Amino acid sequence: MKKLKIVLIGYGKMGHVLEQVAQRRGHEIVLTIDKGDEDRFDDLRFLTADVAIEFTAPQMAYTNCLRALERGIPTVSGTTGWSEDLPKLRKLCKEGGKTFFWSSNFSIGVNLFLQINRRVAELMKAAPSYQLSLEETHHIHKLDAPSGTAITLAETILDERHELKKWELTEEPSPHVLPIKAHREGEVAGIHTVHYTSEVDRISLTHEAFGREGFALGAILAAEYATKHTGWLTMEDMLNVH
Repeated sequence: MKKLKIVLIGYGKMGHVLEQVAQRRGHEIVLTIDKGDEDRFDDLRFLTADVAIEFTAPQMAYTNCLRALERGIPTVSGTTGWSEDLPKLRKLCKEGGKTFFWSSNFSIGVNLFLQINRRVAELMKAAPSYQLSLEETHHIHKLDAPSGTAITLAETILDERHELKKWELTEEPSPHVLPIKAHREGEVAGIHTVHYTSEVDRISLTHEAFGREGFALGAILAAEYATKHTGWLTMEDMLNVH
């Protein structure tokens, strides 16, 4: 694997783990940009980078990614909570020849879990009496609720279960609504569970992350992938699980 020069946009807890994983894989962090360091987008080291990885906050993500893409740097982002801006970057990739890789969750395990969720939702159409619900737990520092991963799980279910018209962040179920409960506790890395409940039993699918390491590794693998491919990229592309 070619040694990459990487810019980290966001240098909090996740940024430090990304740095450690990248260095273990033989890559070099040439520049870090944290909140308040926006002048570093004009640092000459930025232009030497092969790829930028962005993990910040929803209100900053679009501007950060746009700045990186405008400088011709393939960009990977794992920030969630700004999905309304993603179509603009998709258009930029299509019309402007840029490369952008976004995922609501970079964990390899989570992305396989998403595929399992789709298959189970399809199978469970044979048992429509089961009521669906979804819950997720993250650390208290996570700003968006529900999480991007929970939304992806929910939207996959809605694609298969047409009697459900929407998902909703709620503690109380209601007809034609997929309820999501979002918990924020301590330093929990991430737990996502889909429940199928009937009067006689319950089927639950759960993915639990033990730390940030899995997310960081997936993001570094995505960065490696983004230097070899162009356009709008996803975990489905990288894992070849369309």
